[in-house]
Amino acid sequence: MKQDTQGFAGTGDPRPGAARVPAQPGAADRHRTRGRDGAQDPAGTARGEHTHGEQAHGARPLDGPRALVRRSSVRGQVLDALRTALVAGELRPGEVYSAPVLGERFGVSATPVREAMQQLALEGAVEVVPNRGFRVVERDVRELAELAEVRALLEVPVLLRLARTVPAERWARLRPVAEATVRAASSGCPVTYAEADRAFHREVLTLAGNDQLVRIAGDLHRRAQWPPAGAPATRGRADLIADAHEHTALLDALIAGDQDTVRALVTEHYATGAS
Repeated sequence: MKQDTQGFAGTGDPRPGAARVPAQPGAADRHRTRGRDGAQDPAGTARGEHTHGEQAHGARPLDGPRALVRRSSVRGQVLDALRTALVAGELRPGEVYSAPVLGERFGVSATPVREAMQQLALEGAVEVVPNRGFRVVERDVRELAELAEVRALLEVPVLLRLARTVPAERWARLRPVAEATVRAASSGCPVTYAEADRAFHREVLTLAGNDQLVRIAGDLHRRAQWPPAGAPATRGRADLIADAHEHTALLDALIAGDQDTVRALVTEHYATGAS
C-alpha cells in the first residue's frame, strides 16, 4: 500500500466536515526532535511508533503535571479529529498514514498523533505498520453485520425493559434529542449526523442507570459508523433521513406505551444495520 503524504484521502484540502485540530503554540518546531548529540531529526524520518526523544527541553519537575494535562488535551483533540475523519471517509481503508505527516496537517507534533493512533489501534480502526505509520483497517460487510448483531444483543433487551418501566413524561424529554437527529440528517453531513445519532442512543441507554452499558454500547456504535472498504465513503442524505425518522418513530411508540411497536421498531432498526 502506498503511503499518503498529503494527509487525508490523498488531498491537501479537507472535504466539508473534515476534521481539524487547532494549531498549538510552537507546533511548527515541535515536529523536530533532538538526539543525544543535539542534532535535529527531521519529522519525515520513518520512525514508526518510536517516541523516544520527543520531550520538552528545559522543563522543571514542577512543570510536569501542567505539561501532561496540556498534552492529554491535544491528544484528545487529535483523537476526536481522527475519529471524525474515519466517519467522513477522509481516512481511507487500506491507506497508510504517518504520524509526522498528520501532525503537520493538524499543526501539532507527531507524539499526540501517535498516541491517538495507538488508541484507534486498540479500537480496531487502524493497525501499526512498523517504521511507516498506521494503516486504516479494511473492514467488510460481515464485520458490520457482526457489530449490528452484538449491538442488538446488548441494547434491544434494555430498550424493551425501559419501555415497560420508564414513564411517558420521561421519554417526552428526549424529544429535542430525537429531533436533533432529523435536523442533522437533513444537513446531509455524515459527521454531524453520526454525532447526533450517538447522542440519541446514549440518552436512551442512560435511562438504564448503567454507566458500563453506556460506555460499551457507545464504543460499539462508533465502530459501526466507520464505512467498510469498497463502499461509498459516506451514506446518502436520504439514508440518513430515513434512519433519523426511525428514532422519532421509536420515541413516539415509547411515549404512547405501545410495546408491540417498540419491539418491532428496535428489532428492524438493528436487523437492517441502521445506526
